[in-house]
Amino acid sequence: MKVKVGVNMSYQEEYLQSIENSEAFWHQKAGLIDWYKSPKRPLSQDAEGFHRWYADGELNTSYLALDYHVSQGRGDQDAIIYDSPVTNTIKKITYSELTEQVAKFAGALQSLGVEKGDRVVIYMPMVPEAAVAMLACARLGAVHSVVFGGFAPHELAVRIEDATPKVIVSASCGIEVDKVLPYKPLLDDAIEQSEHKPSHCVILQRPQVNAELIEGRDLDWAELTSKASPADPVALKGTDPLYILYTSGTTGKPKGVMRDNGGHAVALRYSMDTVYGVEPGDVYWAASDVGWVVGHSYIVYAPLLTGCTTIIYEGKPVKTPDAGAFWRVCAEHNVKTMFTAPTAFRAVRKDDPEAEFLKQYDLSKLERLYLAGERLDPPTYHWLQEKTGLPLVDHWWQTETGWPIAANPVGLEMMETKPGSATVPVPGFNIDILDESGEKLTTNEQGFVAIQLPLPPGCLPTIWGDSDRFRRSYLEQFPGYYVSGDGGYIDDDGYLFIMGRTDDVINVAGHRLSTGEMEEIVASHHAIAECAVIGVQDELKGQLPLGLVVLKDGIELQHQTIQKELVHLVREQIGAIACFKTALIVERLPKTRSGKILRKVLRQIVDGQEYVIPSTIDDPAILDEIKQQLRPF
Repeated sequence: MKVKVGVNMSYQEEYLQSIENSEAFWHQKAGLIDWYKSPKRPLSQDAEGFHRWYADGELNTSYLALDYHVSQGRGDQDAIIYDSPVTNTIKKITYSELTEQVAKFAGALQSLGVEKGDRVVIYMPMVPEAAVAMLACARLGAVHSVVFGGFAPHELAVRIEDATPKVIVSASCGIEVDKVLPYKPLLDDAIEQSEHKPSHCVILQRPQVNAELIEGRDLDWAELTSKASPADPVALKGTDPLYILYTSGTTGKPKGVMRDNGGHAVALRYSMDTVYGVEPGDVYWAASDVGWVVGHSYIVYAPLLTGCTTIIYEGKPVKTPDAGAFWRVCAEHNVKTMFTAPTAFRAVRKDDPEAEFLKQYDLSKLERLYLAGERLDPPTYHWLQEKTGLPLVDHWWQTETGWPIAANPVGLEMMETKPGSATVPVPGFNIDILDESGEKLTTNEQGFVAIQLPLPPGCLPTIWGDSDRFRRSYLEQFPGYYVSGDGGYIDDDGYLFIMGRTDDVINVAGHRLSTGEMEEIVASHHAIAECAVIGVQDELKGQLPLGLVVLKDGIELQHQTIQKELVHLVREQIGAIACFKTALIVERLPKTRSGKILRKVLRQIVDGQEYVIPSTIDDPAILDEIKQQLRPF
């Protein structure tokens, strides 16, 4: 893909350099960070034949995010502002203080036998200690795997079993608006379900709940850390793993996206310049959770690698206490750049359509709003633009890439925006739109969004412990390309439009969830003969799962009872985050003659879109039946 020459030359020159001579480009960008040993050869291939960046370089991500800035005179600058409306707490932690805390906790982990290459699972709410735990692992060369605190025991157990952690770090509770959620019972249940058992669990005791510790296995965070000696950063290869982050896959089994140290640090540092236009000392806020990739990249690592002040916010866009929560945080802490999911602002708009709360705050320091994680719908785009008057940057990226694939490159130049478009490819990402046979499509033709190999630094080099799955999931469909799983098109001006997933992963409030996994859970109910779970459009959350189920013959349970039990099953196995609230009982499901359920047609029907009846359909009359039942949705 090439953007028109003669327009936006500053971006154009940078982009062309990154594509036409990618090795030289990324060798030069490696100078953005302070290596222990600078890489001489930027790109190589590993024993599996996968591309790897900076294999001969040595660095430590924790050092770059902390000690380096102290040595540069930023020790007294705020590194983290912890803002928790749910506990009525605001706490500021300087770079010097954070370095000391991380070094001490790294020493605490070290005392438990954690060393380079070991895995540590982190199951924490949005508190500073979550970032401390991540950075402490990075300091030792241990591989952290953060699991979102809202996940149910089964989901946590699956991740424990795959990552096989030596230690799990958790807290006594999380807080959702005004509801205290004890974490320890969930953690104990997950460990019970998992075949792998950690040697130790370190528990942060919060005032709201005092967790009961299991003698010999569980340790109190404060007590353990008070006895620890600070640990120094360990020199790591550029290709040594930094973390594993699990993302939904089409099989229902989550994929462990692996991130390495060298490419990750360079890419994130570059992205803060190019995509976000922020500098050391700026206050940067990504309103997300450390359990998601946004939290990894843009709450913890990128801002601290850059020398910014980052905000850890334990609250919601509404109800903590009102729809002015985001504006208060921006005004009170002088936020320059804010990044969140469109769902958050849809919730704000719903509660405060005229933006009355916005008028109460001085947002003169706020320069831009960034949105990603799901499609930015035009009504939300126009509402934000009208009410704030701020530039809006709709950008697109994935857990797998770790940083933006397409965006408005404001650090190079501010380009004209188009509602519904993520603007243009970020330097390093060579995007093509392909048809089903892998042929390149022309402008305005919709197809598979694919990225030519090699992927730039910072993207996943493989799947943790499963290189075959990495090939199958991303590389085999179109040789020479990474397949994003999204469909879209490029217009005549080179702008990229992402139109939605091409697989069964749906986007609920910016969170990727597998309908395939939900189907497995629903199908496990004794009354269900077969089922389909589809994503339907929702004004607030973007998409919501809808189950369509066929009962086994002879089932005498009331439909309402079955529906409640199915909702409970999904909530128990995945968590409330799945937002699975509706299971519609139908006589039969539309299928092809070969037995494939027509999920795409079902989605089109429920979303009120035009659809084509496939010639391979087993019984066209069934669609009329289904349409009648889907009409209320």
